[in-house]
Amino acid sequence: MACVSLVKGRGLDCNRISGGVKYVYFGVYDQFTAPTNGTGIVIASSEVTDIEMGTNTLYRYAVPRGSTNCLETITGNTENGSLFYNPGVTMVLNKLTKEDQNEIKALGQNQLVIFCQLNAQLANGHDIITCMGVQNAMSLNAGTAESGSAFGDRNGYTLTWDGMEANPFSMVADYTTVPFDNTAFTMGTIVTS
Repeated sequence: MACVSLVKGRGLDCNRISGGVKYVYFGVYDQFTAPTNGTGIVIASSEVTDIEMGTNTLYRYAVPRGSTNCLETITGNTENGSLFYNPGVTMVLNKLTKEDQNEIKALGQNQLVIFCQLNAQLANGHDIITCMGVQNAMSLNAGTAESGSAFGDRNGYTLTWDGMEANPFSMVADYTTVPFDNTAFTMGTIVTS
């Protein structure tokens, strides 16, 4: 007997898609306040449909084109009957600054919920937004601050967040005009710089 009913198959989709991340948004995990699961994010069918942040803030980071990714590693063990998901974000920031260093330190000291606004789009032209760390938060667990040896080399930061979840990362419900403007969302401030 099947544990879960399959509901559909999948054919080949268009081969003109885009990868990469446009923006990364950070929210402090314990500031999400919804009664559903304690994180402030209500999940229905792997889609984030409601966020209650009150007056709390999302912090948006613009990233260089082609530099940042989000991923999810699926880990299963047949003998133990276990299956879990490891979401991850690797973000690049160009230019070493003391201000960025202070913010990176603060990001590393907090448990986070991370949203990634992708280059990939829905049929209506709106960007897809993923949400990671819904149940157990995301942590900054690796990174470098570096300056290359050649004059044309990059100087900046490479930062990696990871998590461990019982469910796959969610997709944020489609927005109306701009990201997070859904009537189902109650948002605080989005800080962009």
